[in-house]
Amino acid sequence: MKYIYKIILVAGLIFSASACNDEFLERFPETEIGTENFFNTEEDLKIYLYNLYNFAGIGSYGSDAATDNQATTGNTELKTIMVSNASAATITSGWDWNGLRAINIFLANSSKAQISEELLNHYVGVGRFFRAKFYINKVKRFSDVPWYEEPIETGDEEALYKERDSREFVVGKIMEDLEFAAEYVQDGQATGEVDVWVVKSFLARFALYEGTYRKYHSELGLESTSTEFLTTAATTAQDIMDNGDFSIYNTGNPATDYAELFVSTSLEDNPEVILGTYYESDVLNSGWGQWYFGNYESSPSKDLMQSYLMADGSYYTNQDGYETKLFVEEFENRDARLSQTYAFPGWELVNTGTYAQGGGVYVQQLQKNFSGYHMIKGFVNNTDQEVINSVDFPVIRFAEILLIYAESKAELGELTQADLDASINQLRARAGMPDLMLNPEVDPVQQARYPSISNATLLEIRRERRIELALEGYRYDDIMRWGAGDNLEVEPEGLYFPGLGKYDLTGDGIEDIILIANSESIPSGEDREVNELGETLIYYRVGSQGDDASVYLENGESGTVQTVADRGEFVAPKYYYRPVPQTQVTLNPNLTQIFGW
Repeated sequence: MKYIYKIILVAGLIFSASACNDEFLERFPETEIGTENFFNTEEDLKIYLYNLYNFAGIGSYGSDAATDNQATTGNTELKTIMVSNASAATITSGWDWNGLRAINIFLANSSKAQISEELLNHYVGVGRFFRAKFYINKVKRFSDVPWYEEPIETGDEEALYKERDSREFVVGKIMEDLEFAAEYVQDGQATGEVDVWVVKSFLARFALYEGTYRKYHSELGLESTSTEFLTTAATTAQDIMDNGDFSIYNTGNPATDYAELFVSTSLEDNPEVILGTYYESDVLNSGWGQWYFGNYESSPSKDLMQSYLMADGSYYTNQDGYETKLFVEEFENRDARLSQTYAFPGWELVNTGTYAQGGGVYVQQLQKNFSGYHMIKGFVNNTDQEVINSVDFPVIRFAEILLIYAESKAELGELTQADLDASINQLRARAGMPDLMLNPEVDPVQQARYPSISNATLLEIRRERRIELALEGYRYDDIMRWGAGDNLEVEPEGLYFPGLGKYDLTGDGIEDIILIANSESIPSGEDREVNELGETLIYYRVGSQGDDASVYLENGESGTVQTVADRGEFVAPKYYYRPVPQTQVTLNPNLTQIFGW
């Protein structure tokens, strides 16, 4: 059994003896166990901390939904904001503080433990790491938030009616917590536990986030302070690279090495995984769902697909007519990561789930409001339920650290070819791709995504980050910190069809589907055409958005598959932030709204 589950189960059993409802985090340990009877030993500290673990899991593969990476039919918050008259009365989530109370209870009582100062500092460091993690999410959402270092009591009116502290102040406190943790949290912890490298990875990640956010968000008035954060990101990433004993998982097989990171039941010993969420069937099931394949709520976009380079390192979008390439052509001579992320022509489907066409050689399934592309990154193509339940998730990969290093050095204007070789080119090597060289030719399509950036190398680093971390849940934060919200206005598109007729989607040169006009009826049974393999063609009635059609095309009977009629407008700087829910402002009038909310 994976070790982390043993300790989580033990913690859960102990806590279940003292709590039986949702008020647990507010009540423990003052009433159920009492601080005088707890926090006295190292085991007490461990048990309490295990219940603060809340890292990302398998569901992250759907977290790019509603960005330019992934279309969705789901009701995401930003999607709703951009198409409706959203307000503080309708956006009501995020202003919750129970998690912070649990952390501050630990920090207020941990010094009682009868352990060495060195060991106490380790546990306090882990507690402060979780507080920093909590506040990072609050700053990303609200910018200015009240900072609390002690548990709030019900009679503490000063704390309960506190104003929002400035982003600058709160981020300073976050950095203090992370830097303390980076100094005192120890290495060599059990698999799945927070150790010094997890802390430093979060420090590098947040320093890059905050440094670039300040640089590209003039509404904060903090542009002059961005350099210190970018420098921290670069030096911390360099420390992990030099001293962390991690490496890119690369067995020399570019066609499979990348994909194996996302469908493995045993990431514990993978040299690339700094932190994982480790699942085990019937102990902690992964929660994996068939929707990952892309025919339920989400589907990958053409814009992301077109961002992948050609196998020789050239830009896909430099080809004449790239916008009108057919599905089979789109996958020819591309970066190997594309066919380990998107289902490709000739791919064989085993875990059929809700896939209407059944198993065997995959025939692209089209449905209205979906792009027609399907996702195999993180898709468990296996029918063994025990395997499905046990697939691990890489929360922090060394690949991200290399990307942080390259981007922060480029933003600082300090990037060298040696830096690229130590970072970006390690990722490209795994995929069998040519090296990125300094000062490449500018890709006008990539520059159009980020018109304020003229540095061609930085543009390619952003591309590399998008490709390497695609559909893992990073894209939204990246767009936010780069001030690139207008990219979210572009409606995600899918496959291109020049007109009605028959098409090959498996790459064998034999037609698999047929598009007919929306005014026609799909023939029944034996009246349907068969191809030369004797297989019945799959029929789709095509039309425009709003028609009673099987699939929507840009021009009704031709063009790209359309997923949504209108994404709405991204209002800057307002939509980079969220309002304090109106109910909270009513309770505490000292809370004021910012940035137009």
